[in-house]
Amino acid sequence: MQRRDFRCFHRLRVRWAEVDMQKIVFNGHYLMYIDNAMSEYWRALALPYEASMHALDGEMFVKKASLEYHASARMDDTLDVGMRCARVGNSSCLFEAGIFSGDRLLVSGELVYVFADPVAQKSRPVPQALRDIITAFEAGEDTAEVRTGDWNALGRDAGRLRTAVFVTEQGIPAEIEADALDATARHAVVYNRLGQPIAAGRLLQEAPGVGRIGRLAVDRSVRGTRWGRKLLDALVDASRTRGDREVQLHAQGNAEGFYRRAGFAVVGEPYEEAGIAHVLMARRF
Repeated sequence: MQRRDFRCFHRLRVRWAEVDMQKIVFNGHYLMYIDNAMSEYWRALALPYEASMHALDGEMFVKKASLEYHASARMDDTLDVGMRCARVGNSSCLFEAGIFSGDRLLVSGELVYVFADPVAQKSRPVPQALRDIITAFEAGEDTAEVRTGDWNALGRDAGRLRTAVFVTEQGIPAEIEADALDATARHAVVYNRLGQPIAAGRLLQEAPGVGRIGRLAVDRSVRGTRWGRKLLDALVDASRTRGDREVQLHAQGNAEGFYRRAGFAVVGEPYEEAGIAHVLMARRF
């Protein structure tokens, strides 16, 4: 088992509470590390776990878990936990995990999950949709797509995501979040392979030759993966394609680093909007 065998990784740092009297990670904590990486695997599939399992009319239950220890992790070590699906059977999936320190394999593991009725907890065949998503991901394919269009085409899904993020989560008044500009904006929504919207944003015409990206919202259960960047890149491409020479956005303070990594630079002083710190950023073509 080597790092290159995995497409999905979860990085963590060993905490004091996780080491034993020998000053190495207590053996049972490795299963917790793998369980955390399993959540990352669902995010990599672009599947908000709870909503996706509801749509698939089932639940994944652990049937068997086994570990093999090769070396020990210690306090403050940075570990990368790789996850992959090795096999999808009739009603079960075999997942393999590798816990690495650099390129050194410390622990390998196998977990058998069974797809089952969440109430009766009786096994069911793995839905073809889930089987296809896992197979596509392990083959290196993308598991989500960006669709662009007007408010009539995408407004229902975009509005639902924006309400969840800006109104429910951040406490922004609904009358501020929704405005008349939606009717003329170019919208983009990222959909997973179950047809569920997981990210949304819009592109406005700020001035001749200048676009403005805004209302970027990502479902909280899949944040930290590449879906927000996929959405942003699609809106940037739409601005460039229509001939804009520059695209701007009003970034929330805690997202400034995300936009910097996408090629945006700060061009204004920080300010406050709806009680949240913002800064104007721009990217020239």
